[in-house]
Amino acid sequence: MITPLKPDMFAPECPSRALPIRFGDKWGWMIIRCLEEGPRRFSELRVPLRRVTPKVLTESLRALERDGIITRTAYEENPPRVEYELTALGRSLFAPMAAACDWAREHLPELMDAREEYRRRTAAPAASAVPDERPEALPARRGA
Repeated sequence: MITPLKPDMFAPECPSRALPIRFGDKWGWMIIRCLEEGPRRFSELRVPLRRVTPKVLTESLRALERDGIITRTAYEENPPRVEYELTALGRSLFAPMAAACDWAREHLPELMDAREEYRRRTAAPAASAVPDERPEALPARRGA
């Protein structure tokens, strides 16, 4: 039997969340990790991926299926049951994913510093640099 997925599987402090490297779309990496132990149902994937809307999770799963990374198996049962599972191609991503995680652990401080510097450079100008738009500060309109 497969171990249930933990809700905190992708903790906010996890270096893999900061990776600039993507497998598929934004959530592809996490979906692949969720399927590492074997097939999962949609509702099981929702546990650790609770921040992902059902619509976006469905789109991500379809994209991974389209690319041959996962398979979707629908069972003719009542109620219907659908499972997602990694293909051999999907499982071949574990080595590059491990290398990316190692890279993230080694370079996370530099990556976060670069992001903070970018945020500072591109942030809105300070309040003093914003033109004063109070009515008394605006020039009088002609003919008023």
